[in-house]
Amino acid sequence: MKSTFISALLLAISLGANGQNYVSKVWVADQGNGTYKNPILYADYSDPDVCKAGSDYYMTSSSFNCLPGLQILHSKDLVNWEIINAAIPTALDPVTDTNPQHGNRVWAPSIRFHNGEFYIFWGDPDQGVFMTHTSDPAGRWSKPVLVKAAKGIIDTTPLWDEDGRVYLVHALAGSRAGLKSVIAICELNDKADSAITASRIVFDGHEGNPTCEGPKLYKKDGYYYIFLPAGGVTFGWQLVLRSKNIYGPYESKTVMSQGKTNINGPHQGGWVTTDKGEDWFINFQDKGAYGRVTHLQPMKWVNGWPVIGIDKDGDGCGEPVTSYKKPNVGANYSICTPKESDEFNSNDMGEQWQWHGNIDEKWAFWDASKGVARLYSFPVPKNYKNLWDISNLLLQKTPAPNFTATTKLTFTPTTKYKGERTGLVVMGMNYGTLALENREDGIYLSQISCINADKGEKEKENASVKIENGKPVYLRVNFKSEGDKVMCNFSYSLDNKKFNKLGVPFQAREGLWIGAKVGIFCTRPSITINDGGWSDFDWFRIDE
Repeated sequence: MKSTFISALLLAISLGANGQNYVSKVWVADQGNGTYKNPILYADYSDPDVCKAGSDYYMTSSSFNCLPGLQILHSKDLVNWEIINAAIPTALDPVTDTNPQHGNRVWAPSIRFHNGEFYIFWGDPDQGVFMTHTSDPAGRWSKPVLVKAAKGIIDTTPLWDEDGRVYLVHALAGSRAGLKSVIAICELNDKADSAITASRIVFDGHEGNPTCEGPKLYKKDGYYYIFLPAGGVTFGWQLVLRSKNIYGPYESKTVMSQGKTNINGPHQGGWVTTDKGEDWFINFQDKGAYGRVTHLQPMKWVNGWPVIGIDKDGDGCGEPVTSYKKPNVGANYSICTPKESDEFNSNDMGEQWQWHGNIDEKWAFWDASKGVARLYSFPVPKNYKNLWDISNLLLQKTPAPNFTATTKLTFTPTTKYKGERTGLVVMGMNYGTLALENREDGIYLSQISCINADKGEKEKENASVKIENGKPVYLRVNFKSEGDKVMCNFSYSLDNKKFNKLGVPFQAREGLWIGAKVGIFCTRPSITINDGGWSDFDWFRIDE
């Protein structure tokens, strides 16, 4: 068994080296012996949903304020995934607003394949229900349309019924609607781009199933099924409703809960059936600073109800698995994982990267001729307090409980003024950075932390060292899981051999509805001047 695993892993790494498959050095779910381990993605693909088209599987997840938004992942076996696209490439309405919209915009999407077309629906809690579609998930998606304007509608999923009618299920965000813990349904037109009826509440979870949300609507054997989480993100459970009538009344049953496992809050995701007739459920687990990581659970139908996970005591409610045999999809596929490291050798931004708000095309130049990502120093807003206030942070999801991120950069600040900064950042409601800054007497590298950045608190410089201008610098942060804490230690090098620790350990903290992210940035003061410097990032690498 060990030799089988090693052979499969070597094959996968070989394919990755040839540009066919990328294989993470820090988290691989496929064990190479016919089994997988959870999480299948140790990354913040929050509120995942999945659909099948032919022999291919596609997944998307909440992206909130991060752009490109609605990243599209592809798999052949539900275990090995790669990022192939993003349905929203540059901006969300209002497209001229490049301020960070922490925790807003794209909440809990659904992805569906119907009559040769892919659809993604999502709720913007401040604007309403949006939809985009395409015939090619790796190609261009349509401009999003507002299907139903309403404040507080979230977590939307369509269903095309046998009679041609189209329904949409959704939840309500208490913070905007003034009501939560209910599920509602409305009807759409035949193009699924406009609501033609008012929403009708079909389930009230206040008594017994509080914070019910994230509904997914299906139909099987004459029943309408609504899969939904209840009980809250951290310690909730998976509920399923069923009815012969789209508007109810609905019966309810808990079909997965934590039970005796150490997997908290197993819920909210999507159901898919393989060509071999196996049923599977992709869901998330809240892991604090790591975000909501993605799990794959076996599923079966018993007496007209799904059972998700393993039902050890036969009560119809499953418990999540930590490892299991891989889905039977009729073939074996090479190991692959979403990209993490980036050599910046392309004219396009890597699919793993996201900015922290609507994208301004003046932020960066992907210079394939030099193999660098050039980030221009961009002015911070006039009311700037800390990095929470800016969108030009180039970030990616944390990919594993323990890993190291290292980047090589050369800083070229302007000679016209002082205060430009660039470097490596671990971003959340608390953040930590290694930042180069041009000061009056030269370039300084500082380790900085900001606690309660979301509340406007100031940064604290923990340590600094003067750096020779114009020379490459290597910046590193090591992530280590210590119980419920995620500790980060920063270091730097001038030769990529000897790394010197700088500053103090930093405890990572999640952002607003997203996990902590890691990446790079370049800023300048909010002053009236028509140019600035830049920072050339040669590479960004994720290792053990």
